[in-house]
Amino acid sequence: MTGLNHAIVCVGASLVCASIGAVCDIRTRKIPNRLTGPSILVGLLLHLILDGWCAMSMSALAGVVGGGIFLVFYFAGGMGAGDVKLMAAVTSIAGLSHVAEILIGTALAGGLLAAGLALSRGQLKSAFINIGILASHHFTRGLTPHSQLNASNPKTLRLPYGIAIAAGAAMSFCSVALR
Repeated sequence: MTGLNHAIVCVGASLVCASIGAVCDIRTRKIPNRLTGPSILVGLLLHLILDGWCAMSMSALAGVVGGGIFLVFYFAGGMGAGDVKLMAAVTSIAGLSHVAEILIGTALAGGLLAAGLALSRGQLKSAFINIGILASHHFTRGLTPHSQLNASNPKTLRLPYGIAIAAGAAMSFCSVALR
């Protein structure tokens, strides 16, 4: 198998993982550990089998980078732990060379989905106001969750972010498949 075929296999597998996570998130509003834990192991083993120990270590680094960036948002109260673990799984399966495009695709999709959700609920103006409130809060108080505007508050507008992660993985897959 060539390097391009390896990339298609890895990014395709990450898309499968992300899609399952998105379905779970939509149905239950949770991303199960029984998906994310084994998926991280699959990513590590996939890279080991396809390209050796160095690739496996880069897969581990990819999971740390992808999950680590999402961990910042978790500490700030912006997302749940399942989203962090799903991103760690998806990026460890995809590999280090695909982390940036998955993160960018996920951020773009998340922004569009959040705007669409706020618009559909008639809360677009308040969503933009809340962004300013959160920016001010985090500027003055660091990565502490806002007392009212956080993912654990059931009254806030909440997006099953697994959908955005799946969209980011899909964008990455399309990018690899079109090469």
